[in-house]
Amino acid sequence: MNYKNTLFINFGGIGDEILFLPALKTFKTDYSESKITLALENRSKSIKNLTDLIDETICVDIKAKGIKKYINILNFIFNIRKNKFDCVISSGKSPFIAIILYLSGIKERIGYSSKTDFLLTKKIPLNENQYAGKMYHNLVEPITKTEYQNPKINIPENYKLPDELLQKEFISIHPGVSKMSLSKNIFKCPKIVFWIELITGLLKKGKNVVLLGTQDDEDLINQILKNKEIKEHPNFINFFNKTKDIMEMALIMQKSTNVICVDSAPLHVAVSVESNIFAIFGPTNNEKLIPKSNKINLITNNCTCRPCLWHKRQNNCETSECLNIDPNLILDKF
Repeated sequence: MNYKNTLFINFGGIGDEILFLPALKTFKTDYSESKITLALENRSKSIKNLTDLIDETICVDIKAKGIKKYINILNFIFNIRKNKFDCVISSGKSPFIAIILYLSGIKERIGYSSKTDFLLTKKIPLNENQYAGKMYHNLVEPITKTEYQNPKINIPENYKLPDELLQKEFISIHPGVSKMSLSKNIFKCPKIVFWIELITGLLKKGKNVVLLGTQDDEDLINQILKNKEIKEHPNFINFFNKTKDIMEMALIMQKSTNVICVDSAPLHVAVSVESNIFAIFGPTNNEKLIPKSNKINLITNNCTCRPCLWHKRQNNCETSECLNIDPNLILDKF
């Protein structure tokens, strides 16, 4: 088939969209003339600023409550029918996905196998026991020849490091997760004492430490900044809420000697710029969320019950023992 106008659908956070980039990259490599439109949630629209693979985006409030959610879906279907796409490729394991694709009227419909996959023209077995970037890439493999590559962000040449980070080596730390996770009682980062001990330990070793974060991380950052030993140290640089956009954060991570972060969107940013990473994991499954790489050091509390989130439970257990992580697991590497 001659793909000229293709719709991709991937609902989730910005981390999910970064993990989706390999599928877009392979498709664009093999069909360079195709216009790519990505349907996604509004909270993830900044992905377009991280890649030149996406021509247009369609934002859908898929998580609206009650009848509004279904009104939004109907409006989405009407919208994509008007665009006359010749192919749609969608992630999502819900049987509802295939129904949406069928109602779109698009001739070629590719999605994961489900109870309604008879409505698809190509059904792809869903293998969740692999790195999510490869799982998404499975969707394009029946129609492409290019091999899988890990997510990659290409930073434009006009992006320069902020003045205070020039001419010095530094370690970047992004300690937080999204407020959406916290609102669902999903906790993926160690307690404040871990971050205090980690940052003070790095400063004592003579390291320059850059603290990153956005508005979602304000409570955690404020707790860290209450520590005068950290806040007033000459090697500590508070960059909370100072990055002008996600691309500048990617540049800072790329230029860092090391990036320390938890299972969150910034982790996927760090992976996509090939940083040297200390990836801190608690209840989630690192096998699905980070690729095999000698640039990634996995940091966990090796309790026997992890990972549990998503396949055993939908939020943290009462103790969250998996998040009682010793900062020396990182400090001893310096």
